[in-house]
Amino acid sequence: MRVARLHAARDLRLSVEPDAVAGDGESLIRVGAVGICGSDLHWWTEGSVGETALADPVVPGHEMAGHVVGGPWDGQLVAIDPAIPCGRCPRCLEGDPNLCPEVRFAGHGGTDGPLRELMAWPTSRLHPLPSSMDPVDGAVLEPLGVALHAVDLAHVRLGMTAAVVGLGPIGLLAVQLLRAAGAVRVVGVEPLPHRREAALAAGADDAVPPQDAEALGASLGDGADVVLEIAGNDDAIATAVALARPGARVLLAGIPSTPDSAYPAAVARRKGLSLLLVRRMKDVYPRTIALVQSGLVDLGDVVTHRFGLSEAATGFDRAAERAGLKTVILPQS
Repeated sequence: MRVARLHAARDLRLSVEPDAVAGDGESLIRVGAVGICGSDLHWWTEGSVGETALADPVVPGHEMAGHVVGGPWDGQLVAIDPAIPCGRCPRCLEGDPNLCPEVRFAGHGGTDGPLRELMAWPTSRLHPLPSSMDPVDGAVLEPLGVALHAVDLAHVRLGMTAAVVGLGPIGLLAVQLLRAAGAVRVVGVEPLPHRREAALAAGADDAVPPQDAEALGASLGDGADVVLEIAGNDDAIATAVALARPGARVLLAGIPSTPDSAYPAAVARRKGLSLLLVRRMKDVYPRTIALVQSGLVDLGDVVTHRFGLSEAATGFDRAAERAGLKTVILPQS
């Protein structure tokens, strides 16, 4: 099978390796689509994510879907949950598998991801998809799940106002979810014009560049009830704090390039803000599938670029340029 391995920053090598073989409790999957996430771009451009550096060559990616090969589910299209929690630790047993300290995660550490034609994965982490969805839709369910987990933590109630700082794919999906959750006004902040336009198309009432964030905040009265930061830099965190009303919840979902982040503590303290950090997602795949099937979330315009496996490095470069929205690699092409 063809495999793309990341050996160092911007060093992705295509090779032929033995076909993957499913073990006990696993299914073999013919990978159909792999989305490139912001964390994947940290691996690509820096060879690290936060305090974790690339130690050995790894097959990247964690937004993935494909068709099962063999077994009871032969031919079934499935979304693949990238996380394999231990299921035994206190975090898992208390219902927080996304916080499991022993979790194995696709494309991270020693766990190869899906940038290959075939992969074996625990059957319990596969989610059958309806015939109305294709592999690209299935791959986008992972960023939708991250956005859903962030909105869950935000405790959105009917009639609230919300702001999203960073209107990449997860931010755009969060805009739709905030609307579905009952927010009466949703606004966004984003430096790239095409992403601001995409946010308006996704249902945002307003989307402005960072230099206009102060005026946007004034239009919200004393600020937004909930703010989601999905950019991963200190300026975005500061903007999120500025947009929040006193007593608001601010969700930090962006992944920074460095182990440390800074925020305007004096303003946050004076406002009495609750700052919450978003760690991936919980077991939300059934809910994401239901949201798409019901029409409450539209995945149609999120993916703007598609590349075959032999063009994966070009796909990473294009995604790093932020020229579009979501870039997807099709390993069978």
